[in-house]
Amino acid sequence: MRRLVISVVLALVALASAVAARGELIQQGNLRVHFDGRLRPHALPREHRAPVSVSLQGAVSTSDGTRPPQLREMTIAMNRAGVVSSTGLPACSAPQLQQTSTEAALKACRPALVGRGRFAANVDFPGAPLIPAKGEVLAFNSRLHGRPGMLLHLYGSSPVRAAFVLPFEIHHRHQGRYGAVFSTKIPELASDLGYVTEITMKIGRTYTYEGKRRSFLSASCAAPVGFRGAVFPLAKATFSFANGQRLSTGLSRDCSVR
Repeated sequence: MRRLVISVVLALVALASAVAARGELIQQGNLRVHFDGRLRPHALPREHRAPVSVSLQGAVSTSDGTRPPQLREMTIAMNRAGVVSSTGLPACSAPQLQQTSTEAALKACRPALVGRGRFAANVDFPGAPLIPAKGEVLAFNSRLHGRPGMLLHLYGSSPVRAAFVLPFEIHHRHQGRYGAVFSTKIPELASDLGYVTEITMKIGRTYTYEGKRRSFLSASCAAPVGFRGAVFPLAKATFSFANGQRLSTGLSRDCSVR
């Protein structure tokens, strides 16, 4: 009977993983937000944390093809089994990144690099066709108001060269299923004529400090004793828009015990 129960649980884990792999699509009126994420590696220790990376993807669109409202705030809360630590990791400041290309940003702050990605945006001039834009995203460890933080550097060279720096504050909740919380307020883009449509990021790195191997992100697989895997809530994201709309969604993923 015990083997049967374990087999059923593992089958449910596999089914939940297959459903979750498609990410989450939430809609309010004609506004749509797609949110997806992955934790790697899939196999983790049960009793202690190990280095991990998190891949996140978000996209904003509308069901009727009209221009979506400006995204003004974004919050991503990570599962409590994961920990963010920047002890001994160099920090970068916003002035070092302002109005810099991707290459210049790396030259100024490469030791603080903790992630990379891509973004897509549209510039919507009245009476003219939409102008698509795309570019690279770099994530740097930082200190904001004396507390842990992260800076996203977005740089695009087409149709025009432009750089933006988004500061993410990092704070920790003491209760509940989510621990580390990343939050940012997004400024106007191109005098409010531009809007980001998609962003994809992979965050995580290891480094050495005082002779010890450390990781910006680390996590464990909190599977019950006797089970080789578990389904867990990976992240919860909240998106707030200029027109007052607010959409929230969560991602569930699975892990295995190594």
